[in-house]
Amino acid sequence: MANANGTNLRKSTTCISMLWFCFSWLLLSQTSTSLDTLSPGQSIKDGETLVSKGGIFELGFHRLGNSNKRYLAIWYKEAKAFSVVWVANRETPLLDSSGVLSFSKKGLLVLLNGKNSTVWSSNKTTPAQSLLMQLLDTGNLVVNDTQSVNYLWQSFDSPCDTLLPGMRIGRNFSTRQDRFLTSWKSANDPAPGQFSLWIDPRGFPQLVLRNGTAMHYRLGSWNGLRFTGTPQLPAQIELFEYEFELNNNGVYYEYEVKGNLMSRLFVNRSGFVERFARENQSNGWRNLYSAPLDQCDKYSLCGAHMKCDIIGDLPNCVCLEGFVSKSPKNWSAGCVRKTPLDCKAGDIFRSYTGLKLPDTSGSSYNMTMSLAECKEMCTRNCNCTAYANSNIKGSGCLLWFGELADMREYNEGGQNIYIRMSSSKPDQAKKKQIGIIVTSAILVGMLVVGIIVCIQRRKKSMQGMANGIHMNDNENNEGTEDMELLTFDITTITKATNNFSRDNKLGQGGFGPVYKGTLPGGQEIAVKRLSKSSGQGQTEFKTEVILISKLQHRNLVRLLGCCFQKDEKMLIYEFMPNKSLDFFIFDQMRSNYLDWPKRVHIIGGIAKGLLYLHQDSRLRIIHRDLKASNVLLDKDMNPKISDFGMARIFGGDQTEANTNRVAGTYGYMAPEYAVDGLFSMKSDVFSFGALVLEIVSGKKNRGFSHPDHNHNLLGHAWKLWIEERPLELVDHMLDSFATFEVLRCINVGLLCVQQRPEDRPNMSSVVVMLGSESSLPQPKQPGFFTERNMPEAESSSSGHGSTSVNEMSTSFLEPR
Repeated sequence: MANANGTNLRKSTTCISMLWFCFSWLLLSQTSTSLDTLSPGQSIKDGETLVSKGGIFELGFHRLGNSNKRYLAIWYKEAKAFSVVWVANRETPLLDSSGVLSFSKKGLLVLLNGKNSTVWSSNKTTPAQSLLMQLLDTGNLVVNDTQSVNYLWQSFDSPCDTLLPGMRIGRNFSTRQDRFLTSWKSANDPAPGQFSLWIDPRGFPQLVLRNGTAMHYRLGSWNGLRFTGTPQLPAQIELFEYEFELNNNGVYYEYEVKGNLMSRLFVNRSGFVERFARENQSNGWRNLYSAPLDQCDKYSLCGAHMKCDIIGDLPNCVCLEGFVSKSPKNWSAGCVRKTPLDCKAGDIFRSYTGLKLPDTSGSSYNMTMSLAECKEMCTRNCNCTAYANSNIKGSGCLLWFGELADMREYNEGGQNIYIRMSSSKPDQAKKKQIGIIVTSAILVGMLVVGIIVCIQRRKKSMQGMANGIHMNDNENNEGTEDMELLTFDITTITKATNNFSRDNKLGQGGFGPVYKGTLPGGQEIAVKRLSKSSGQGQTEFKTEVILISKLQHRNLVRLLGCCFQKDEKMLIYEFMPNKSLDFFIFDQMRSNYLDWPKRVHIIGGIAKGLLYLHQDSRLRIIHRDLKASNVLLDKDMNPKISDFGMARIFGGDQTEANTNRVAGTYGYMAPEYAVDGLFSMKSDVFSFGALVLEIVSGKKNRGFSHPDHNHNLLGHAWKLWIEERPLELVDHMLDSFATFEVLRCINVGLLCVQQRPEDRPNMSSVVVMLGSESSLPQPKQPGFFTERNMPEAESSSSGHGSTSVNEMSTSFLEPR
């Protein structure tokens, strides 16, 4: 009986165990089927992961190398090394294991730290009925509406350093959004490094590797089979399918794998584009492709009209046939034609084979033309210097204009290009050239004689006009009679501005209105007219005349002349069709025209203009009113510093001066100047730093507000800097930007606005820092950390008498 009971007990226990096992297995299997997804309201903590359905990719919190920082990342689950393919919080790592990825009911992915502060988010709210977050076997993390086929958000839209199969890089022409790869900063730091892989949409689009903003390596344009600078790619056709798409909507590149293969194309931190592959059951990676191959791949190592070839291990630059070197000792000088072109006489085209096609950023193209039609089109256009098929199979047309750059010779895989050459023989061309030179010399001689006669007559005319001015208005012209300025007649200016018509008025400056005018020859001008009703501005107006007449720099506004007649005092400037910087940078719609490269260009131009004033001009000038409205923009968006009414001249050894009349604009004024009336080159540097932070952020320093604190823009930038979140300062209107350039500009801006003048760099150091890649000093707390208690515009707290605060641009140039 006991045995029977024992047997029954054992059977009962076994049955219960089996039931528990089945229940556990069922529970586990149900859990495993949901390990690749999250529903709204669910989250993942550090230590938990999602695994794609096929077990290929894993999502979770990851520690890189020997760093203790934590990142939300996607990696190959089975790979032992070289596994991370995407990082969410590249620039904002977690400092401990308190991170949580939360999936909200609005479709937003939010990464929180232990303080419940947002570290990263998908920045897209997409409410839908049936939301789901899923990690796919492609390595793509997606948010989608289960009732729709389109993803509402996907990690593939925000590549890091890796291009996976099915992922695209390129540009959307409508939104101007770029997708590109950026190298890691270091092995333990996934923040954007200095190298990036883009599709350059200028001309005929091409794939390029940049070092910062500079071209590092040009993979070239797509020829229907591969990129023209990657002849080794066809050997991989059996493993991959490549797709290059170019239409009215945008330009994109992607690839897919064939068979049971894992692959990644990535940009490493040393400036190489590499492709690796591995079999699913293998932990080893094979390097299938790496470029640049050699020194000949370095962008434009050889100058224009040269081709690069490797001899031994060294590059060799030689001129194309029909060209001769400008400087045998300097490859970068390039080559020129032996025989000049003569389009009217009928040029010919010489065929060159086996080449990497030249840089296409300045080319034009037609995807349907035949080679014969392409030749005809180039022949008809005298500015066309070369043509080629856009598709290596014999279709499409590429046209080049001007110099041909960045070519190399290949033993296999090169392409054909047809370059325009003169039909004349060298001897004939030489005789013709001599004839042209002789004729030109005769004409030049006649022209010189004519110019001398005109100058003599002009001197007499201007002397007579000057004498008349001095007799009628000698007092008002004190200090200007010895200046070499073109004097305009009042009648000419009146006609040019349509009698100072209201329709011609561009803006109201600190000392009077500014008008647009058109001279009889068609030249557009800006006329700054001193207000007759204002008792102020006489000294400032004379100061501007004296100073700007002696200054010549591409980043300073150019004074064309003046008019001092009767009761009128006017300055005539070159007309700036794109108005002033503040017209663009602080306007939500117009700021779209200032992409990051333009902003960098403007910052660099202002720095060079200010350096000229401080160091390189004949006079050492302190501007004292540098601000966004006093930076004008020409037709090519080149910056030009204007309004020198507040400027002061320093002696050769002078470093600082004091004034009882503080003049300038709050928000740009250095503390020592606003409070104590002390101005120097370092007070201009402070203004420049404030301007740089405004350009980066698209926000005004004065009047800036933030819901989390009471600091001005300088204080906000400083707060983000010390909290290691500087990229949050960047204008949200910027679609894309080079991260290291942004960080450098913010760093330089903060160095320039430091509290103590002696801590600020001089402008020569600023120009060097902006153009270099070396590490920069850490900034100290800025002056005017907060501006909430600053005096109003009408008064000064300095106790140095009256204050003139100019909140306007005196040269607000607006085209009509």
